[in-house]
Amino acid sequence: MTFCELREKDVINIRDCRRMGHVCDLIFDPKNGCILALVTSSSEKIWGILGKDSECEIPWCKIKQIGPDIILVDLDHDKHPK
Repeated sequence: MTFCELREKDVINIRDCRRMGHVCDLIFDPKNGCILALVTSSSEKIWGILGKDSECEIPWCKIKQIGPDIILVDLDHDKHPK
């Protein structure tokens, strides 16, 4: 799977079925090249101008499944606020 394919998938938290955005970046371990986390970007704008963009770093161990259209994650909101 390529990074471009990951970017097209919605990230969904299975705890509350909330959409967390799309993958915008990956964090790698510089020593061995393994992926440590996904970074998602979500836009909370009205009409595309009013609001803010938010990012969330999702540890690789919290990813439960990568499907053809979505990525399912299991995040506790207290530890990983949006």
